[in-house]
Amino acid sequence: MAVRPIRITGDPVLHAPAVPVTAFDDDLRELIEDLFETMDLAPGVGLAAPQVGVPLRVFTYAWTGEDGVRVRGVAINPVLWISPVPAGVPDEDDESEGCLSFPGERFALRRAESAILQAQDADGASYELRADGWLARILQHEYDHLGGVLYTNRLDYDDQRAVAKITRKRGWGVPGRSWMPGVEHPEG
Repeated sequence: MAVRPIRITGDPVLHAPAVPVTAFDDDLRELIEDLFETMDLAPGVGLAAPQVGVPLRVFTYAWTGEDGVRVRGVAINPVLWISPVPAGVPDEDDESEGCLSFPGERFALRRAESAILQAQDADGASYELRADGWLARILQHEYDHLGGVLYTNRLDYDDQRAVAKITRKRGWGVPGRSWMPGVEHPEG
């Protein structure tokens, strides 16, 4: 297992659709282990393969709910079904999210309350996961990465302007920028 550098917004792999996994082999298992190790060290609650420079339809997730139940897994070649996104302005306290590929920042974003994930595990077996609340949010966020969409792309106009300013100030928005969990401070 190895921690991998996390790509920062502007790297082309983050802004292009990922391709389906066709080989369930040792290379895939190594990628999955690396995703978990990198996600845990970052720390994060999800990490998609494009975020570590691999354009495959794979993401990991981990969440402990208010009831203490821990959900941790990998989604390969996922399909995500979501409930309608509620209308209205997102709540800054309850609906703010961040991203390891836009590190150190959080913005409010309205997401669907419920989701159904259909995916394959590391052995290629199909499974289904029903999620509500923050787990549903995590799944939507990671699923977006597989389509080349960062959560910052979904923000309203004013927040988009703030994102552009932060991107310019930090020298992001160009290919090749990354940070190494456990080694570097991601905001520089």
